[in-house]
Amino acid sequence: MIEPWLLISACGVLGLLIGSFLNVVIYRVPVMLKRGWAKDASEYLEEEEVQDSIMLGAEARSDLAKAAKAVKDALALLPPFSLTQPRSRCPACGHPISAIENVPIASYLVLRGRCKACKTRISARYPIVEATTGLLFAACAWRFGLTPELACGLVIVSVLIALTLIDADTMLLPDSLTLSLLWLGVLASAFHFGFVPVLDSVIGAAAGYCVFWLIAMLFRVLRGVEGMGAGDFKLLAALGAWFGWTALLPIVLLSAGVGSVVGISLIVFGRKTLLSRLPFGVYLAPAGMLMLFYGSEITALVLPGGN
Repeated sequence: MIEPWLLISACGVLGLLIGSFLNVVIYRVPVMLKRGWAKDASEYLEEEEVQDSIMLGAEARSDLAKAAKAVKDALALLPPFSLTQPRSRCPACGHPISAIENVPIASYLVLRGRCKACKTRISARYPIVEATTGLLFAACAWRFGLTPELACGLVIVSVLIALTLIDADTMLLPDSLTLSLLWLGVLASAFHFGFVPVLDSVIGAAAGYCVFWLIAMLFRVLRGVEGMGAGDFKLLAALGAWFGWTALLPIVLLSAGVGSVVGISLIVFGRKTLLSRLPFGVYLAPAGMLMLFYGSEITALVLPGGN
């Protein structure tokens, strides 16, 4: 039997390493998405059937085809870009970051938060993400011990950290992360090592998607504009898959409460207006983390008598 302190320490160190990787995910996944969209759009607009369907004249069709081909050719000239390529570099001078410069937190402190080559300041967010991931991994070990639930908790924490910061930066919640989290939740319940029975998981996923979809549709009817993105639907569905349908109301109340306080504060201090868009995933994901650690207590407060 592994000693609790050793498990907590090991998970904390693992979290630091995963946090370093999450910094890569947070930056690169949106770029990969946008490149993919540009490639798909250029190929789509090159098709004659598409040009016919939007009823363009001969000259406009020719111009559109040339523009689409130019975008496609330009994208083809770009070097490969993925989670593993190219090697991490300083955005200011292009200096390749060696392994010794990429040790979580320690390298940032040794380099005093600056690039080794050009001395440009490095964002403090990198070590903050690493430290936060390490602390949350350690908290999962403390909360769940050496159990299947620990593995589930580490997955949930990792994906939610990435989604929170991607949404904050770009107002995107990539399907590659939200849908993966959703299906992993259903599978974990199906194989009896998740947090809820499989029926609760499936109902939670379906209800989570439908709740936000209905709210968005109502907002569109009343205001004539989009009030919420589909990524939010999928993220709530993923949280419903992990924590079941009874967790949906507490999650929505937690995220809406925090979002309202932050939104009002930003308006008061002139950073936003009533018409500004706010990334709701930034509040939804942390609410999911609270449910991970204190789900039964929070649900009991919101739904007395609920499990």
